Amino acid sequence: MAFPKPEHEIHSRRFSRNLGVGLALLSFVALVFALTVVKVTEGDVGHANDAPGILGSTQPI
Repeated sequence: MAFPKPEHEIHSRRFSRNLGVGLALLSFVALVFALTVVKVTEGDVGHANDAPGILGSTQPI
């Protein structure tokens, strides 16, 4: 029966680095998802350029 080799130091460093990058990516995806949910559930409330008479306005003058 062959015994497993002890893990080399570089493998534990690589694992911790990959874990950090994965957690950062996961938090970024969660942030984008949360912002999307808030934006979709809010509807058409926040339009800064809807004032009539301003160039690019979506409402008629």
